Amino acid sequence: MTATIDVNVAQRATAAMAKRRTPLRRLRKLLSLDDFERAAERHLPRPVFGYVAGAAETDWSFHDNRAAFAEYGFVPRMLVDVSRRSQRTTLFGRTYASPFGIAPIGICALYAYRGDLVLARAAAAANIPMVMSGSSLIRLEELAAQSPGAWFQAYLPGDTSQIVPLIERVARAGFGTLVITVDSQVAGNRENNIRAGFSTPLRPTLRLAWDGITHPRWLAGTFLRTIVQHGMPHFENNFATRGAPILSSSVLRDYSDRGNLHWDHWKSVRDMWKGTLVIKGILDPRDAVRACELGADGVVVSNHGGRQLDGAIAPLRALPAIVAACRGVPVMIDGGVRRGTDVMKALALGAAFVFLGRPFGFAAAIAGEAGVEHAVALLAAEIDRNMAMLGITNLAELDPSWLVHVHASAGAAAK
Repeated sequence: MTATIDVNVAQRATAAMAKRRTPLRRLRKLLSLDDFERAAERHLPRPVFGYVAGAAETDWSFHDNRAAFAEYGFVPRMLVDVSRRSQRTTLFGRTYASPFGIAPIGICALYAYRGDLVLARAAAAANIPMVMSGSSLIRLEELAAQSPGAWFQAYLPGDTSQIVPLIERVARAGFGTLVITVDSQVAGNRENNIRAGFSTPLRPTLRLAWDGITHPRWLAGTFLRTIVQHGMPHFENNFATRGAPILSSSVLRDYSDRGNLHWDHWKSVRDMWKGTLVIKGILDPRDAVRACELGADGVVVSNHGGRQLDGAIAPLRALPAIVAACRGVPVMIDGGVRRGTDVMKALALGAAFVFLGRPFGFAAAIAGEAGVEHAVALLAAEIDRNMAMLGITNLAELDPSWLVHVHASAGAAAK
């Protein structure tokens, strides 16, 4: 068989893992991205796992993100020479090994030791993009120095006097791509966080202590190791200055209500930012058109992984109309992606690129950089295999003609 995954993503990831002392037996048992979530649930304390896995209110949008993919089926074509297939994908002038990247994941250094750096290094090794979250616990300057190709995602502060200093700080750090998330006017109603005992900052309680003690690998390998080697983690990148610590009985985190922000603030960022500027959190074609008219270089169709407005439609449902409205501008998507088939369905419906968050966060939690590399390799291998079975050699061949709408139920998608 002469077909290869571009730049041999799977082989390079496996070779990199072999150089480490990560228990390969544990990773060999993980055969899909969903397996990482099940492993992370055992590894992480309940409040921390609940933060990553949970969504808002009834989780309707969270489940609809998955259900939307189940409503499409492929129509494969036979007797096509697929021996020279390639999944290389070009975005903003750079060619990546695969058509997917790592979405911004908040406070991942709490559930994976040096989590942001782990994700960035794994992404660089696999030649895929990684987006650093503004709600991160490692200084953006440190990540930019180690991973010059990484992107940075920011929430514009509601205190508009803080916008310019934040954007200037990101520019000084050397990031070339800035992603502005606009669907967080106020904090989502994440009841699951309260039920799981999670808050930001975390409040020291007997329950929290017990959750840590009963998960010794996380306690020693992530939390205590971080405290000993780097001190108490803080929210480092929501503003131009340092924010609240991750653990405190009295300090309050500044959530900076953003309900006062409007399109003029977006325009001011466009005027300041000289690099690539992407808007994230768009579901309405009218918003997408306006963003592009005001200088967006790219659009990410997203409902924040179901963590903001519960009842917001799945990004996949919004994707075709936004693609049609934004001709010539790359339209990307995140939310609910767990399989190579999901990536390819999104591409067939017009997405230029696909991003995933939770699965890579779980992979980093249970096995660090090796875990993320393994997750990337699994997804890349699925895409490669699916291309062969579908009958294509290049992802640019995908369009809606390869799909049939099958009206699967949300219940079927969840099984």
